[in-house]
Amino acid sequence: MIRTIAPHFEHRLFLSATPHNGYQESFTSLLELLDDQRFARSVMPDEKQLQRVMVRRLKTDLVDADGNPLYPKRRLMPLEVDYSAEEREIHDLLKQFTAARAKSVKGSSFEYGSDFVHKLLKKRLFSSPMAFAGTLAKHRESLERPRPKQKAGAMDDKILKKAILKAEEDFANDQLYEDAQYEAVEAAGELSVPLDQDQRQMLDKLTAWAEKSKNRVDAKASAIVDWLEAHLKTDGEWNGKRVILFTEFRATHVWMEQILTTYGFGGERMMLMHGGVDQNDREKIKSAFQAHPDISPVRILLATDAASEGIDLQNYCNHMIHIEIPWNPNVMEQRNGRIDRHGQKESEVFIWHPVGKGFESNESIHSKKVGQIEGDHEYLMRAVLKIDTIREDLGSVGPVIAQQIEEAMLGKRTVLDTADAEGKAAKARKYVSAERRLQEKIDKLHERLMEAKTDFHLSADHIHRAVSIALELAEKPSLKPVSLPGAPEGSVFEVPVLPGSWGRATAGLEHPHTGERRPITFDHEVAKGRDDVVLAHLNHRLVQMCLRLLREELWKLDDVKKLHRVSVKTVPDSEISTPAVLVWSRLVITGGDHHRLHEEITISGGELKHTGFSRIPQQGRLQELLTKAASFDPKGGLLDILTERFEKQESSIRSTMEARSKDRLRFLENTLARRKDGEITDLTNVLDELEKTIKGELKEDALPKQMVLPGFEPEERNQIRKDIEALKMRLARIPEEREMEKAAIEKRYAGLTDRTFPVALVFLVPESQKGGIS
Repeated sequence: MIRTIAPHFEHRLFLSATPHNGYQESFTSLLELLDDQRFARSVMPDEKQLQRVMVRRLKTDLVDADGNPLYPKRRLMPLEVDYSAEEREIHDLLKQFTAARAKSVKGSSFEYGSDFVHKLLKKRLFSSPMAFAGTLAKHRESLERPRPKQKAGAMDDKILKKAILKAEEDFANDQLYEDAQYEAVEAAGELSVPLDQDQRQMLDKLTAWAEKSKNRVDAKASAIVDWLEAHLKTDGEWNGKRVILFTEFRATHVWMEQILTTYGFGGERMMLMHGGVDQNDREKIKSAFQAHPDISPVRILLATDAASEGIDLQNYCNHMIHIEIPWNPNVMEQRNGRIDRHGQKESEVFIWHPVGKGFESNESIHSKKVGQIEGDHEYLMRAVLKIDTIREDLGSVGPVIAQQIEEAMLGKRTVLDTADAEGKAAKARKYVSAERRLQEKIDKLHERLMEAKTDFHLSADHIHRAVSIALELAEKPSLKPVSLPGAPEGSVFEVPVLPGSWGRATAGLEHPHTGERRPITFDHEVAKGRDDVVLAHLNHRLVQMCLRLLREELWKLDDVKKLHRVSVKTVPDSEISTPAVLVWSRLVITGGDHHRLHEEITISGGELKHTGFSRIPQQGRLQELLTKAASFDPKGGLLDILTERFEKQESSIRSTMEARSKDRLRFLENTLARRKDGEITDLTNVLDELEKTIKGELKEDALPKQMVLPGFEPEERNQIRKDIEALKMRLARIPEEREMEKAAIEKRYAGLTDRTFPVALVFLVPESQKGGIS
């Protein structure tokens, strides 16, 4: 789709939070879509060219204007669980059962399905007895079902693989996820070998324990209850802390809800979020959890993965507990991102993971053996720690970790080894290296932002004035100043209830949890970190509506408009001895085909004497007069006298405006010429570099070795040939494209023309003459 629509747009901006996965083909294809003059598909780019178009920043690198981190520090914490002897025994029994079943099907077509079931059984046992009991019962039922007499064929194998692939998809609905898993378990069981006597005895013991324990508290649940008591309460009373408990399985979600409710952590203190919650209720839950703890009593959010994606929960929560450690690093990051994100008020977030008692975080110490319950959890925790160190390479290293976790949990691996994947990621990373000297760039950008706010008068007071005048022009009630704790007086305003489209412009003022109508502020500093006031920024609907009204009034005909582009101000007698007029104009400079090359607002003016008009050419002098001017309401016939003088000297004043525009054009001619030459040079360099790179790629010794290696399908060989032909065609087009693009740039900057449009004017009157001009 992107390839289809990209040619229709001159400017393209690609944004992604997904790390580069290290694959050259996918990466270069995106680059070609972004700019096909710099990049070609399947050709790794020149690093300098890439840095011109790519910005890559890591959370840990981002700081504010004062150098403070924008994102919190993540602390990975072990939630130590003192497993009982019975839990160790059951874990070991499941290991024996899955090993026996794996041996029975080794080398057969049943192995694929058995591995899936065994992974799922172990995942669910790690999650909760209730989750394990449901899957075990479904597995047993499918194993004990009468087998068809005919041998399983290729079609049955395809059905099984399709069912497993479906079960491994992401689901937004927990019930659909459970159903897909059960269907895959059922299909795998029906196509597996029958149970032998020893396997049946082990299955009987597992079933008996699961049915007995599925509604009971296990060691991990006890550890979670103890954690809640220690962290969410002070001297037995609820404090202001909050926590999110995440699980993959809806059955575990139900199990944990029952336990927490039994131990007094339910009621208004706990909210539930899962895939079965509709969008409206989900928003209510989010609003309650995001509200200040003094307003909303909820302290615990119990959630499934199906409900976690893309939701903000960081306002007043910096603790999270994984009820089970996800085997997929991307799922783990998805969970962690609910609180480890922009807007987190605390400097640290704490992510808790269940591990065996006595866990050592020292990487060189492996005190527990993989296969034992503590050893498996230690392996998973080691994976968690590794993921935290390679987050920037998660796209390429993450799948390797996920694969190795599955192998370890199936007893096929004991050590986590990501050296090869990290080495490949390091090679790919040189093309997408994080920005250097980021703090220096942030300082410069912040300085430019402050200059722009000053140049365009984007202060809170000016925005407030614009909104107030627009409401007055629309004959609507005005904003009412109100007091707010911690906010300067006169910075917060109550918005009246407005009808019609004005009412829609004020939508969102109600607090998402309490529903109370909140005041607004135009000051970013006042609104920072608060949810009891709404920031009316430039893109807020109310501000936008007011600005549209002001623009409309500005260009209306004189007999119907209420807003005029003329004002009268007074200045000290020491500055001027006679009235003056200052005119703001819009200067537009166009080139060939009326292409707009530059636009700005200029100011010109001079003294408005009764004998004639005298231009003030110095821009500094005009700005100085404006700075010292003060508004006042002209009385009597003062405005008439000023208007009369203006009309008499209008041609001279227009000549002054045009002269100012010509002055700017003479100055800008050199600037635009340099810009034109720079564009031509840049384009030539880009195409020269692309030409050189493609020629290097097409050399005989650089052509893909896959063309001659065995084991590649005809479709893959055809694709390689197509890529090579595409590169040859791209190379052939470069000379003509170089000349065409150069001619287009020359034409765009040819025949510079300036056009001036008066926007507004101000009369300046000496203070001694504001009562009347003699």
